Amino acid sequence: MAGFKLANDSSPSRLLEVVHANGQDQPLGLTVHSMPSPAQALHVKANRTSRGRWKMIAVMLVCAAPVIASYFSYYILRPEGRRNFGELINPQRSLPDLNAIGLDGQTINLRALKGQWLLVNVANGGCDELCTQNLYLQRQMRESLGKEKDRLDRVWLVTDDKPIDAKLQASLLGATVLRVQASALSSWLQPSTGQTLADQLYVVDPMGNWMMRFPARMDLPSAAKAKRDLERLLRASASWDTAGR
Repeated sequence: MAGFKLANDSSPSRLLEVVHANGQDQPLGLTVHSMPSPAQALHVKANRTSRGRWKMIAVMLVCAAPVIASYFSYYILRPEGRRNFGELINPQRSLPDLNAIGLDGQTINLRALKGQWLLVNVANGGCDELCTQNLYLQRQMRESLGKEKDRLDRVWLVTDDKPIDAKLQASLLGATVLRVQASALSSWLQPSTGQTLADQLYVVDPMGNWMMRFPARMDLPSAAKAKRDLERLLRASASWDTAGR
């Protein structure tokens, strides 16, 4: 036999090598491996923890980048000559923790509406001519969005207990109708100076932030301009917002 290596003596920290030469086993070397001190071990663990945290932060930033980029491009990098028809709300206001009643009598928290773009109308149950016009424009603007319409929900917040006219039922198909007191909404939605809540339509983003209101008493030509604002919002958020909650 030409030779062999003998390793692993009784101490795991030592390695003994011997070879067979001239008929005798002769030790060639002894290597000692020291164990790390407690301070060194803690230092290594701290470094690993720090690297793990930075990796987690990097992943979160990558996930959030599309949202940040879309809002930055819409609110900050506006091309020269482009003007919003609707008025941007600054600071934005989040959906309140407020219970409302559906037409079926079920209670729903307004925050449950998150996850979709919302086009909101506010009016009492009597729904006068202006209310009827706003409900019509809501429907027309949503339908005109084509394949993107499923990313926008129509919402009518009814501010009293009056019954809804049966003639409106067909036009409300697919809309969310909730009863909530106007006084409870005043800390969230607010009309332009000199207007009432019922005069305008309001836009809420999928994160639940009221971020735009359209001018009061719109007609079809002005609704077409409002629709262009909606198209820009949907296009800017296309990378992170999809239809459905």
